[in-house]
Amino acid sequence: MSEEILRVEGLGIDFGGLTAVNNLNMTIEKGKIAGLIGPNGAGKTTVFNMLTKVYQPTRGTIYLNGEDITKKTTIEVCKAGIARTFQNIRLFDKLSVIDNVVIGMHNSLEYTTLDGIFKTRKYKKAEKEAYEKAMDLLKIFSLEDDADTPAGSLPYGKQRRLEILRALATNPSLLLLDEPAAGMNPSETKDLMETISKIRDRFDISILLIEHDMKLVMGICEKITVLNYGMVLASGTPEDIQNNPDVIKAYLGGE
Repeated sequence: MSEEILRVEGLGIDFGGLTAVNNLNMTIEKGKIAGLIGPNGAGKTTVFNMLTKVYQPTRGTIYLNGEDITKKTTIEVCKAGIARTFQNIRLFDKLSVIDNVVIGMHNSLEYTTLDGIFKTRKYKKAEKEAYEKAMDLLKIFSLEDDADTPAGSLPYGKQRRLEILRALATNPSLLLLDEPAAGMNPSETKDLMETISKIRDRFDISILLIEHDMKLVMGICEKITVLNYGMVLASGTPEDIQNNPDVIKAYLGGE
């Protein structure tokens, strides 16, 4: 039996009198690529926001590597091993590509504020190592030639890759990708599928993605959870989901 990296039990959140997500139970195994799909407004991004503590759940429990992280803050969750991207790209447009990646490492840099102010030897050593690691990441995904380019000047597909790399720079054990193929053409989407698989294999991490592109989801996800009206409609392999009559009716447009 594979080891679980994430277990969610009875997770839910209310906004006033509106229940956005209710009684969500979900597991993700280590080293797996999983998908979270459903119609617009089903609660998918809300789930991501609860996992990363942008929202505090109203009820339920979140376990990461067996540890209860339900009450942790966003920073604590990041340090515990969850990183994410967003629907809308959130890069520091005027900073260079490599600086965007280094920013992702700042939670793990071991120097004090005073070290930074006075540019101590400890600060210089940590920063040098961070930039070397950032360049290694850029090389893996063929962005090294763009290292000094302002992030906002990159083509859309490269900006998406850079945002994923910045998340990887936090050294996560679980990576959450929120609609990574949004706005991409078929060629860029194909490259993205290869990138996601490469990330899982190269860094030995688990990935949970939200995506509307069913070709991408069915092509790389090993397990899929379907949300509808904030509740789990179905969960299983891509084949299970494709043949589930409730999913076909609610999400894929069947009768």
